Amino acid sequence: MLTVLIFSIIIVFIVLLLAVVTTSKAYKYKHTVDNLDENPHLNQPENKENQDGK
Repeated sequence: MLTVLIFSIIIVFIVLLLAVVTTSKAYKYKHTVDNLDENPHLNQPENKENQDGK
């Protein structure tokens, strides 16, 4: 019974460590944003209702 408890605690610590490492890597990731000039959807009308003035 003691070995099951020890293995359970080890697994919990491993999962916690992996969660912390993954989260810290995610916060360090540098996101990029495309320029508005390169957006092909910017100059297209959204739908016909907006063109009619409704």
